[in-house]
Amino acid sequence: MATAEQTFPIARPRYTGILEWVTTTDHKKIGVLYLFTTFFFFLSGGLLALAMRTQLATPDGHILTAQQYNAAFTMHGTTMVFLFVVPVWTGFANYIIPLQLGARDMAFPRLNALSYWLLVSGGMLLYSSFLVGPPAAGWTSYVPLSTKPFSPQVGQDLWIIGLTVLGFSSIFGALNMIVTIFSLRAPGMTFHRITLFAWSVLVTSFLLVLAMPFLTVAGVLLLFDRLAGTNFFSVGEGADPLLWQYLFWFFGHPEVYIMILPGFGVISEVLPVFSRKPIFGYKMIAYASVAIGFLSFGVFVHHMFVAGIDPVLQVFFMSSTMLIAVPTGVKVFSWVGTLWGGSLRFKTSMLFALGFLAVFTIGGISGVFLASVPVDIQLSDTYYVVAHIHYVLVGGALFSFFAAAYYWIPKMSGRLMSEKLGTIQFLIFFLGFNLAFYPMHQLGIEGMPRRTYHYVQSPEWGLLNLIATIGVYLIALSVTIFIFNFISSIVMKGGKVADDDPWEGDTLEWATSSPPPPYNFARIPVVHSARPLKEDVPH
Repeated sequence: MATAEQTFPIARPRYTGILEWVTTTDHKKIGVLYLFTTFFFFLSGGLLALAMRTQLATPDGHILTAQQYNAAFTMHGTTMVFLFVVPVWTGFANYIIPLQLGARDMAFPRLNALSYWLLVSGGMLLYSSFLVGPPAAGWTSYVPLSTKPFSPQVGQDLWIIGLTVLGFSSIFGALNMIVTIFSLRAPGMTFHRITLFAWSVLVTSFLLVLAMPFLTVAGVLLLFDRLAGTNFFSVGEGADPLLWQYLFWFFGHPEVYIMILPGFGVISEVLPVFSRKPIFGYKMIAYASVAIGFLSFGVFVHHMFVAGIDPVLQVFFMSSTMLIAVPTGVKVFSWVGTLWGGSLRFKTSMLFALGFLAVFTIGGISGVFLASVPVDIQLSDTYYVVAHIHYVLVGGALFSFFAAAYYWIPKMSGRLMSEKLGTIQFLIFFLGFNLAFYPMHQLGIEGMPRRTYHYVQSPEWGLLNLIATIGVYLIALSVTIFIFNFISSIVMKGGKVADDDPWEGDTLEWATSSPPPPYNFARIPVVHSARPLKEDVPH
């Protein structure tokens, strides 16, 4: 009988060692490169966060100057959004989606590699700004703060160029993912049989293709203003002072769902597996993802309620912002329905998924309050907004990231991570997260403004800020435990050998070996339901 290698041609790597990884077009290797690279940037952004919170631990801290704080704030937000949360889901999608589709690779392997190397190039451009004067206009780079008179440093130019390169990386990767999901599904795998993670990645990819060009165009126009003397954003020359905000937030609010929708997909994969029952409301969750993607383009002006927007527009965008909570609520209730009556197994991945449900719901509720124009005007630019965005994005992205890591690393590496260390990490992370960000709600209600590097005028805020700083250090401790767990279990091969399907999952990535062979499947499986591993799937 012919072996799998003889059944079809396999692209052999031309090189070995490091050169093999540098030149690879294998979706699994590229996925691993994405994950390691984005985690490195996550650590970089986390160190900037530690510096900022250390500065704010006391009313008159002297760790950072005002300029240094603004630079740290700018690069922290930019790193977490553009160099971690968005591309880390690209990493998981690169590795997992072709396996879940029953495919042997992405549709365009070389374009896939180009997307990754553009990510690396964009990150290097952004961080090279520290050598020539880092940007300090905030991660949103509002004008006129980001124009030449207010930000003359070359680092601001590198920030714009870096984000433009990252934009092309995201667009190319998204187009590749869309074509892969549409054209490389296994026989019998209709759109009502693909995984909910694939659904979420598909919607996210469309959002990237449609929204990212607005930020890219805005950045190029701002760069022309800074380097070529044009006046697209020069208010003194007659430019609309709100033009940058409209362009940025038309990208920026879909970007929120670009960051969180793949996390929704991860939760939809993890909960049914560890509840030992099918997902409750598969079609509802899939269609809710599509609804979120559609509605996300109609809520962006709620970021501008204090910018002098016409009251009629304020009412419309207040209503649309509240409306987008409906499909999100559908997902939450579907997840709770999945848990209800299930035979729950509290593995580390499941713990992080349950933690996600708790913190994301808190963040979602605080967002409904901010959707109200009078409340938003009162709380705008305070730490209440900081608390909300961190509960939604840090809570949503990081809890689902760790759930995905503990869930899929055994498939990628062939070894299980320590459940004992994982449980300890979760408990410290959950405690640290809530200590770090929950007090910020109260700080915002008491009027503490965001983007401030000290608060000598209000020393009574000191206790809550100290608690928040302790929480951030606990988060850092939990991440350190995760790194130790990974190194000891995976790198040093101290973890137990993983079976092909260690969690008794239902989707196709568990139908091949751990880790998968270069060709993924010896024979492309034929699918007859949304739970193909309940069928007889050949290895």
